[in-house]
Amino acid sequence: MLFSDRPRTHYEKTLAHEVICQLRFPTILSINNVEPADFQERIREDFPQYARKQDVLPPQIVNGKPEPQPPVTNYHFLSQDGRWKLNLTKDFIALSTLSYPGWEEFARMLDKPLAAFIQLYKPAYFQRVGLRYLNIVSRTTLDLEDVSWRELFTPAYLGPMAEADLSEDRVVNCACDTQFKLEALAEADVDGDRLLSGGVDTQLKLDSSCTAKIHAGIGRLKTNIPNAPQDPEVKFIFDMDLSMGGNTACGLAAAALETLHGHSSRVFEGAITDRLRDAMGR
Repeated sequence: MLFSDRPRTHYEKTLAHEVICQLRFPTILSINNVEPADFQERIREDFPQYARKQDVLPPQIVNGKPEPQPPVTNYHFLSQDGRWKLNLTKDFIALSTLSYPGWEEFARMLDKPLAAFIQLYKPAYFQRVGLRYLNIVSRTTLDLEDVSWRELFTPAYLGPMAEADLSEDRVVNCACDTQFKLEALAEADVDGDRLLSGGVDTQLKLDSSCTAKIHAGIGRLKTNIPNAPQDPEVKFIFDMDLSMGGNTACGLAAAALETLHGHSSRVFEGAITDRLRDAMGR
């Protein structure tokens, strides 16, 4: 079962390492050229820290030759405690956090900046509404050191590790990349004629403007700190990148995000077992 019909569950321990919401819109050149002072005034109470950075884009190949691209101005607004970051460019607005407190608080932190952006810049529509959950499972943190991944995740997201005769200590790296098109998710399982490709890399077509790209697998986390030792613990990464394509009216952006959040809950619940739910404190 890839999708769960379970009601939404609040857990004492969250697996979300980082949560990102991004809304892309048709390019507004004035954002790149003029500092957003009016926008800052609207959000400064929640995001008092400000920085302006230039993002370097990779070269574009034209007639077989790489051509450099002009840098994109990226405005950073941070909360006082540094837990929340808001980004604004000529193409998107995004909110992210490394300390996810739950959907209700996340939506509350997005509400004022999104409303201010729509009112001040008047985008025609949103080309893509995205919501990403990067979940990291540490068996040490959850007191599950002696529990196999097969007891924590459903076989669809384990690949070869779902086989009982495969010892974990012989697996150096294993990941499953999955892409779904999401509709109302009335169908809990996937029919054979909707399976575009099989094996570890899987694509499922479910006839909707909503899409979920999922990366699931084990690995050791890397750090950006120079000369820092590698994390000795093997963790399970469950990365859900959900999006709604097409042209979403500005007034429907919040509803689109609620829809994506509902999909994320059902995908997540369909991926984990009761053993992991108990360890998270349901």
